[in-house]
Amino acid sequence: MELRYNTKEEIQAAHAELRRSFDSHVTLDIEFRKHQLKQLAFLLQDNVDAIADAIRKDLGRCRFETVFAEIMVTTNSVVEAHQNVASWAKNESRWAGAVWAFHDPTVRKEPKGTVLVIGAWNYPISVQIGPMISAIAAGNTAILKPSEVAAHSAKLLAELWPKYMDPRMTRVINGAVEETVQLLDLRWEHILYTGNGRVGKIVAEKAAQWLCPTTLELGGKSPVFVDDSADLKITAHRVLWAKSVNCGQTCIAPDYVICTPGVQSKLLKEFETAYNEFWPKGAKSSPDYARIVNERQFGRLNNILETTKGSIVIGGQRDANVKFMEPTILKDTPRDDIAMSDEIFGPILPIITVKDIDEGCSFVNSRDQPLALYVFGNKKVTEEIAQKTRSGGLVQGDLMLHFCVESLPFGGTGPSGYSSYHGRAGFDTFSHSRATMYAPNSGFLGWVVEKLMAPRYPPYSDGKLARLGMLAGRKLPFKRPSQIYRGAVKGKAIGRFSSTSILILFLALLYRLYGGKALAFLR
Repeated sequence: MELRYNTKEEIQAAHAELRRSFDSHVTLDIEFRKHQLKQLAFLLQDNVDAIADAIRKDLGRCRFETVFAEIMVTTNSVVEAHQNVASWAKNESRWAGAVWAFHDPTVRKEPKGTVLVIGAWNYPISVQIGPMISAIAAGNTAILKPSEVAAHSAKLLAELWPKYMDPRMTRVINGAVEETVQLLDLRWEHILYTGNGRVGKIVAEKAAQWLCPTTLELGGKSPVFVDDSADLKITAHRVLWAKSVNCGQTCIAPDYVICTPGVQSKLLKEFETAYNEFWPKGAKSSPDYARIVNERQFGRLNNILETTKGSIVIGGQRDANVKFMEPTILKDTPRDDIAMSDEIFGPILPIITVKDIDEGCSFVNSRDQPLALYVFGNKKVTEEIAQKTRSGGLVQGDLMLHFCVESLPFGGTGPSGYSSYHGRAGFDTFSHSRATMYAPNSGFLGWVVEKLMAPRYPPYSDGKLARLGMLAGRKLPFKRPSQIYRGAVKGKAIGRFSSTSILILFLALLYRLYGGKALAFLR
């Protein structure tokens, strides 16, 4: 199967057409956005088998994992956005004190413009269509650039997209490095990239030429703390499941385990039991176990197993001909081991031992902040680890499930990425929060505001400054240990309300609480 790449002319044309479309304001209509979200849901629901087959060809992944981890999760995201986009997009009125009540301080949620989403190959639906949901809900026009590594999935998306989605709002562009660079050289109002840190730096550098904001979701080595207060049977089942889903090729998969030597010996026995339950005849013969995406990735992972100084205690089998790599657990892994150098992104799980939680936290903090951090232990242990470490997300007692909860923001911190998406967080990421004020400038309300703010005009005086301080200034809500300073002018109080000011502030409160009708008698 050969994936057709878009030409330079097609890329430029699609970009220009989407920018013109955005300028036509067609995407401002909430019902238009909701219709596009419905169409996206239909695309997913109508093509479950085709999507599962394409991903099977790309990753060797079984239908169950694709439906559960991708189609179901992504469909839920569409439903969440469709149900809430109208409320998310509403203007937000802000109370800023009585002096500003007439000005209606407001935050308008507006689309940023034309945006670019660069997807990853490991989850061709959820990490590619997921951000597009946020971009659509926020009212942007957008281009999706799927990963060419998952070629069957990218080809399918390019074929299905124009059958369901309005080309005035979104397009799919396929290509490799050259085409991606062409896209990045164009002007965008936001770029979201999912992948590795090396490419993430290139994306950020390219975006900087336009001062374009970016969202980078970059992964990292996500640790799993296992305390002796944990149920090790449950722990082993959940950790092994999370490490083997999609053959470990998940950005928030557990990358390594941190525990004491005593916990390690007990946990290994539970891992062996769980392995035999998951794959009674071995992972290679199981129809439920995926494969490594390509030869290059297989070679990288194979080098880890051939070079590691950790002891392979479970798994270790691999077959380059079919890109099979068995779930493999390493014990007593040195901290400077090759398995601990970079994100593994495969079915290899090193265990490092520490004497206590403090040593484990210090080790995590000595490295780049991970995209996720997992804790198996009681709440006290979890809170201690949460306070002493940093990570994009944190889950106690399970793994990866925070990605499925639309009400939680998903994203990294530091080298594991920045900004977030999913649900309301994604809508806000792809929206511009426009500070807006509506100052009355005519009629009675215009006169009221003018009287209120007249002290700002020259010639200046301490008296005018005092009146402005009384209206717009804020007193410190705390005291100095030795002396209380109440004034802003020569240590004196900052003025007194005149009867006119009191009346104006009273009217402002009425206006704020009840709107223009409350002051209709004055018109």
